[in-house]
Amino acid sequence: MLKLQIIVGSTRQGRNADPVMRWILPVIHAHAAFSVEVLDLREWPMPMFQETVAQMGDLRAPTFSDPVVQRWNAKIKEADAFIIVTPEYNHGIPAVLKNAIDSVFFTFGFRHKPVAFVGYSLGPTAAARAVEHLSQVMLETEAMPVRTPTLIPLVSTAFDAHGAPTSPLASIGLTVMLDDLAWLGHALQAARAAGQLPPSAVRIRAVAVAHR
Repeated sequence: MLKLQIIVGSTRQGRNADPVMRWILPVIHAHAAFSVEVLDLREWPMPMFQETVAQMGDLRAPTFSDPVVQRWNAKIKEADAFIIVTPEYNHGIPAVLKNAIDSVFFTFGFRHKPVAFVGYSLGPTAAARAVEHLSQVMLETEAMPVRTPTLIPLVSTAFDAHGAPTSPLASIGLTVMLDDLAWLGHALQAARAAGQLPPSAVRIRAVAVAHR
């Protein structure tokens, strides 16, 4: 089975991530491809990103500015695939989520692994702009974004009294997203096992140093 980590990208009180998670978690647990771990950023109080290559020592076993950042990097390295659950703040992703992604620094924990997105918003856009932003961010980590996200507009009225989505398209989209995530996860797992080039940033840095 693929080790799937679900990153909850909002930490504020009264967040709408909670009803979203109550809906998606049983569906994901029921999918035969995944073993599931939830990484709620409320439980990972990381400082604002401040890592530098100069302070990290041996890049094969880097030293981080805070023990929680060290643990976070180690935790992300464990996964084979990711789902990121995000709201939309001012047309983008929450700062706490961006900080958590940036804090995976020079360990390349997201590299060559698939990532899917669940976006929600109080308005009609369903966090589509945040998901687009997040896709660009995750491409830079060398993760492989899944094309089809799960988007939940008008989230405050998106679920019935039993916690099920009121729109049938939500369940259809989630199923398609999970199937695509599983297919890509298995393909990339096999590719990683067959061998990988060093990260492009490392190769560029090595050539640049050699030509000083």
